[in-house]
Amino acid sequence: MAKATILGFPRIGRDRELKFATEDFWKEKIPEDDLMRTAAALRAAHQSQQKKAGLDLYISNDFSFYDQVLDMSALLGVVPVRYGWGGGRVDLATYFAMARGAQRSGIDVPAAEMTKWFDTNYHYIVPEFGKGQKFKLSCEKVFREYREAKERGLETRPVLIGPVSYLLLGKDYDGGHPLDHLEALLPAYADVMKRLEAEGVKWVQLDEPFLVMDLDARAKEAYGKAYAALRAATTIKLFVTTPFGKLEDNLSTAVALPIDALHIDAALGADQVDDVLNALPAPMILALGVVNGRNIWRNNLESSLQLLEKAAAKIGMDRVWVTSSCSLLHVPYDAARETAMKPALRQWLAFAQQKMDEIVALKRGLTEGREAIAAALLASAQAVESRKASSLIHETSVQERMVEQPLVEAGRQSPFERRRPLQQAVLGLPLFPTTTIGSFPQTIEVRRKRAEHRKGSLDQAAYDSFVKEQIAACIKFQESAGLDVLVHGEFERNDMVEFFGEKLKGFVFTEHGWVQSYGSRGVKPPVIYGDVLRAEPMTVELARYAQSLTDKPVKGMLTGPVTILQWSFVRDDQPRSQTAHQIALALQDEVLELEAAGLKIIQIDEPAFREGLPLRRSAWKDYFAWAVQAFRMASTGVHDETQIHTHMCYSDFNDIIASIKELDADVISIETSRSQMELLEAFATYKYPNQIGPGVYDIHSPRVPPEDEIMRLVIKACERLEPWQVWINPDCGLKTRDWPETRLALSRMVVAAKALRGKYGNA
Repeated sequence: MAKATILGFPRIGRDRELKFATEDFWKEKIPEDDLMRTAAALRAAHQSQQKKAGLDLYISNDFSFYDQVLDMSALLGVVPVRYGWGGGRVDLATYFAMARGAQRSGIDVPAAEMTKWFDTNYHYIVPEFGKGQKFKLSCEKVFREYREAKERGLETRPVLIGPVSYLLLGKDYDGGHPLDHLEALLPAYADVMKRLEAEGVKWVQLDEPFLVMDLDARAKEAYGKAYAALRAATTIKLFVTTPFGKLEDNLSTAVALPIDALHIDAALGADQVDDVLNALPAPMILALGVVNGRNIWRNNLESSLQLLEKAAAKIGMDRVWVTSSCSLLHVPYDAARETAMKPALRQWLAFAQQKMDEIVALKRGLTEGREAIAAALLASAQAVESRKASSLIHETSVQERMVEQPLVEAGRQSPFERRRPLQQAVLGLPLFPTTTIGSFPQTIEVRRKRAEHRKGSLDQAAYDSFVKEQIAACIKFQESAGLDVLVHGEFERNDMVEFFGEKLKGFVFTEHGWVQSYGSRGVKPPVIYGDVLRAEPMTVELARYAQSLTDKPVKGMLTGPVTILQWSFVRDDQPRSQTAHQIALALQDEVLELEAAGLKIIQIDEPAFREGLPLRRSAWKDYFAWAVQAFRMASTGVHDETQIHTHMCYSDFNDIIASIKELDADVISIETSRSQMELLEAFATYKYPNQIGPGVYDIHSPRVPPEDEIMRLVIKACERLEPWQVWINPDCGLKTRDWPETRLALSRMVVAAKALRGKYGNA
């Protein structure tokens, strides 16, 4: 009999209960026991939802306080020396110190490096390996959560990151390769399996997303070696998942593993199903991820059922599992809660709850016959057809403009070397100009006023007055701190993508559509359902107001087309490149109006540029072709004297450095503090010609770096770049920080910049 299951479930709670409890714990408002009780209650509620939905197989250990990779590091005792871990159990203080850094009672330690989880907007803490790396079972979480569910009467499948993917997600900081540590790692994984077997575990899920990546011969060999060792260590049944893409040339590696069940992403890779079915050895089970765990659109049940029927006909019903393409971590909880949305739009949506319902319906249709789910099939078909025909989706003027301004014609008037002296003549900036990335602390008062305005209890005039007061105070502070290029602080913005989506046609917004980005950080992505059109200016009035308050340059702040695309739930009825083109044209209108309003610097942030890169290199050329040009389209038409900035988040820039140059931004700011400027190597090796602001302190941590640390980081940067290229700034926006640490950190940053000007003044 076919089975219905999922690969993972959202963690943060329907109303973000985990976020608020965790942040209260960090602020020492609640004890650890209270945090643990909240977490346990959420796990119980989530498993209850899975049972109520009618799933056949349940999961545990998909919950995390921060991210699942950090959880694996804690389980395996992979704790860098700087955290002072004594070698026993990894406690919560050590765990959060790795995630966020720590600065208290004589302890001053930075957070571990954080980067994106494949091509999603989720983040993870990068494991750190070194010579002689030891691995040992050091955390009880996976065992505790299995027992917890069993006590409630549920037999679960614990979820772990597979050994090869775990190593490849990390870095060796002594110059070796992560796979050098496979021999040392496998006994620790074997110990975990033996403990799970002693607990009574029947199945273990091992997530191996690297099986959809380009792998060299060594990595493929590592898979065979790793799973042979696990098979020898346990009789537990092993279920390997391969989310986010297609197996392609890794198919033979995957099906040769001594495992009991293999998952494939059949939402992003429906065309791989035939090859997998032909290669799958008996009696291996095939879990078909036919329900997309990455987007929020209803499943086309007819198409999915056809795939499942094909599989059952080929290998037998008993060897088919119906599941999601990846963990449902990446979608919100329940679309039924979106009662404020137009019914015509809401009927097209499926969040975690609806996706479980779809999985169960498909399993029922497969096992009981199509007539058993006739109503569901009809509703699905009607939803698909209504989207195609809906007048809500298509905007003739947008389609015409895309023809008039093709992406291939986008770009600046003159090359950077000609623009730079013109911009310097206008701006008159010193060596090592100081600035921030955009946002300033979103205090309780700011959030409360915004909420009151949204509810209608604070009228527009009063809200506008409040926002302008915040801007004026922020400009005054930046001037007094000695910053060279100012920002207005973004007090009117709830989120860097949602803010713009609210002002663009073709977007719709959820009330409860929160998803986890990292740790306690949640985002509520907009939904792009139709053609994108800018009806009126979005940022011009407040940017003009901020510039009127100071003689120093103020940056106009926009989010770029690729990031708006990547951090939204995007329509799936046209290529992503076309949607990016539409967004770029809307932003172009805004950029030109900002320039006309007197803004000499305009920042078009693209923190998601790297994460949008396809996982397979064979698809990179096409992505770069439209993604680079979409960014360039946003600034097409501005004068040479106008300085265009962009910002990028944690990334492996080696993969994209040539395309970063093609963006042709005058200044790029990047997050490098956690890597101690290591990420600048790509820019130095490539001889990047434009200017760069490498982040000198980590805003994701409450820690405030001392001046000498900032100076050391900038000096490191100057070993790789020319001093005239270097700007000094935090590594991201400051909205999540509080004012005392912000004031202290920025004042130290300015003092460091002045000292560095003395050191490099003649450079």
